[in-house]
Amino acid sequence: MSTLAHTTMTAARPADSGLAGSGELDRYSYADAPGAGRGSAPSSWDGAEAEIGRVGRRAAGNRGRGLHGQLVQQLGQMIVSGDLGADRPLVPEEIGQRFEVSRTVVRESLRVLEAKGLVSARPNVGTRVRPVSDWNLLDPDIIEWRAFGPQRDDQRRELCELRWTIEPLAARLAAGHGREEVQQRLADMVEIMTHALTQGDTLTFSRADAEFHGLLLQVGGNRMLEHLAGIVAAALHVSGAPVSGCDRLTEAGVTHHRRIVEAIGEGDAAGSEAAMRQLLTVHPDLDHAEVGVPAPREH
Repeated sequence: MSTLAHTTMTAARPADSGLAGSGELDRYSYADAPGAGRGSAPSSWDGAEAEIGRVGRRAAGNRGRGLHGQLVQQLGQMIVSGDLGADRPLVPEEIGQRFEVSRTVVRESLRVLEAKGLVSARPNVGTRVRPVSDWNLLDPDIIEWRAFGPQRDDQRRELCELRWTIEPLAARLAAGHGREEVQQRLADMVEIMTHALTQGDTLTFSRADAEFHGLLLQVGGNRMLEHLAGIVAAALHVSGAPVSGCDRLTEAGVTHHRRIVEAIGEGDAAGSEAAMRQLLTVHPDLDHAEVGVPAPREH
């Protein structure tokens, strides 16, 4: 086993992952925060449920940012779930009272949500929730929030369709870039997944899988595809919302990953593309009609 593969497997430990397994999803409860309960919630928030969709993984952009990151996540979930509907006014003073945070925290959180297209702030109008058509649906945070809200089925289907569109092309392009170090890293990830399969180690398997798919999107020489690597990573990391067969510990999934590596090593663009399509099709819970994905082409 290469040094890279050994290091990756050693580093993959549940304690530092930030990931939660099924039934162990975490959330931040503002009701349990220090000083909570000193004041009553403003009347305009009476219709909004305070504790909503649970999220098993803190998005990378928000992790480690304390109250600011937690408020972004809480408000983002409330908007995406529909608890705060389109054109709903968001009054900073009321948000500050409801969640017992400072005006600075509220202001910075609303700026983050505005950058994601979830809210808009206008002079003499204030801050309001924007319609779904304005959201940045490719934002990893919004992908996560949708995956754990009422739109989870739509999110799973849309992610599956998106991956079906971009990843076979990425695999084809990767075969045209015969970089030995890239092929070795891909082979390392397959080796790690194989070992994880024998050990039943879901965490290590998922990390290697994410590394594998992200690398493919980055090495094909297409900067626009490279930009989408974060979206695929978000799809793979959303616990409890599988979008393809490659995120399951199955021998078939490992076999298809290995075939992709072999085709890339041989410079076989068509074979690499076909293997990726087969990989994205393997799923024990979904059929092609349900997710809107066509059957693999014959080669």
